Amino acid sequence: MNKEHLSIADMMSGLMMVFLFIAIVFMLDAQRSKNEIERQKNAMAEIALIAERSRKQLHQELLQEFASDLTQWNAEILADNTVRFNAPNVLFKQGKSTLRPKFTAILKSFFPRYITILQRYHDDIEAIRIEGHTSSDWLNADDIATRYLENVKLSQKRALSTLTYCYNLLKASEVQRTWLQQVLRANGLSFAKLIRNADGSENQDKSRRVEFKVVTKAEQKLYKILERSKMVY
Repeated sequence: MNKEHLSIADMMSGLMMVFLFIAIVFMLDAQRSKNEIERQKNAMAEIALIAERSRKQLHQELLQEFASDLTQWNAEILADNTVRFNAPNVLFKQGKSTLRPKFTAILKSFFPRYITILQRYHDDIEAIRIEGHTSSDWLNADDIATRYLENVKLSQKRALSTLTYCYNLLKASEVQRTWLQQVLRANGLSFAKLIRNADGSENQDKSRRVEFKVVTKAEQKLYKILERSKMVY
């Protein structure tokens, strides 16, 4: 009996040691997770600070370069450095993707100067997106699916026409062309990002637009950190 009691006591002691070991491992793992989360927060804060400084600097350069042109172009530079071209009748004929003469004249003045500025930030730029946007309208189409899909095709064609004209404008060096081929994109967004009036209704004229948008590597870095933080949780 004593041997049996001793055996059970030894077994219980062993189990207690196992539980203690598991608890220590869990605590160490929790501390590592806490440290990793804190490290990721610090990294995100540093990246965000650098990105904000870069955004402000680029914004100032774009405004300085194009301030005198924006009104006559019916264009604007948004806080995130998106350059938005409004006036749909200037850009394309209704339902068409061929650039109108006035828009080509605008792009001829705008794009080489725009790229000259962006090249100074080439190490920070992930992509330069030329986006085509439409209203939700489509001639003789009532159902939303048809209107959406037809506008997808139209907005993509318009974005590509704009990209093609802009790319061919440049008498670029081999280095510049290689960089542009890596970062320049044409995206048709249909009416996914409508411009709305103060009362919430769709502003069809303003929704029909072309935008030049800069995507920075900081955004990609932040996204990767966020993905890693989800794995920690």
